[in-house]
Amino acid sequence: MTSVSIGNLVLESGEVLENAELAFERTGNEGGPVVLVCHALTGDQHAVGTADLPGWWSGLIGSGNAVDTNVFQVITFNVLGGCNGSTGPLSTNPKTGKAYRSAFPAITIKDMVQAEYQALKELGISHLAAVIGGSLGGMKTLEWGRSHPEFVDIIFPLAVTPYYSAYGIAFNYIGIQAIENDPHFKNGYYRQSSDIKGFEVARMAGMVTYRSSEMFNQRFGRKPFGHVYDVESYLGYQGQKLANRFDANSYLTLLKAMNTHDIGDGILDVEIFALSFTHDFLYPSELMVPWLESQPRAAWEIIETKFGHDGFLVEFEKWSGFIRKKLEYAIMSKLST
Repeated sequence: MTSVSIGNLVLESGEVLENAELAFERTGNEGGPVVLVCHALTGDQHAVGTADLPGWWSGLIGSGNAVDTNVFQVITFNVLGGCNGSTGPLSTNPKTGKAYRSAFPAITIKDMVQAEYQALKELGISHLAAVIGGSLGGMKTLEWGRSHPEFVDIIFPLAVTPYYSAYGIAFNYIGIQAIENDPHFKNGYYRQSSDIKGFEVARMAGMVTYRSSEMFNQRFGRKPFGHVYDVESYLGYQGQKLANRFDANSYLTLLKAMNTHDIGDGILDVEIFALSFTHDFLYPSELMVPWLESQPRAAWEIIETKFGHDGFLVEFEKWSGFIRKKLEYAIMSKLST
């Protein structure tokens, strides 16, 4: 696993996170313009992956793809607070010599972006051609535009809104309560995440919001699966799958960070190209488009899909061309100035 030390990180709360580090994937044209990719809630730094194990966005990023690795250098960090190599609840607290667990400090979207900004500096990168991300990654993408507009040419916020809605916070609250009130959670000092049935329930609640009701009905209908309905089996499987691979304290840390997302009403001094997806209950275009209309350098597309919020992870043939064209335009504009 490749990681970079960023030293001490001063959080928005004023607390100092000592000896922080971020795990990352770095691929593509080593001398090319740099594109920063930001993953979603339970994603990781392996956006591109390998031929044997393709990453979660390999349909968008790669040789000849919309984000062409023959042209661009692409970097993806595992998010601060995560559990795939970056400093988070599983990391050792230098003050105690033990894992932070539930003592890991509360963080915000801005803290995540600041950590990545420091990491890029450590890696010798002084400018980004673009930042792109969806969902939690879209929150970070917008925050990059607000916090460091001088550092990036264009941002691509996907499946996101300028603030996290009450609807989204409500589902996060359900997940948080399910985990924290599970007797196996033990105030964050559990034996292993897979022991926490409430963690599985939290994931199930989230899964219901990721795709449209039409897709759920088409895929599952009322088909039985043994003594349960097919949809029940699916949700149970997804809950167990996440609890077996992800840390519950990290999940809580990231949910609570998402709730802080609000970039305000100000003007972002950066070019913006956004994609919204129909049937996205968490980040509807009705919240995103009015804000985009207030931005002097913004353009957008609304993608018709039955996948709802998960639209930014699939059906690349519907929307990746927009990303390709905007990236090419941004690069040409930069070269002509």
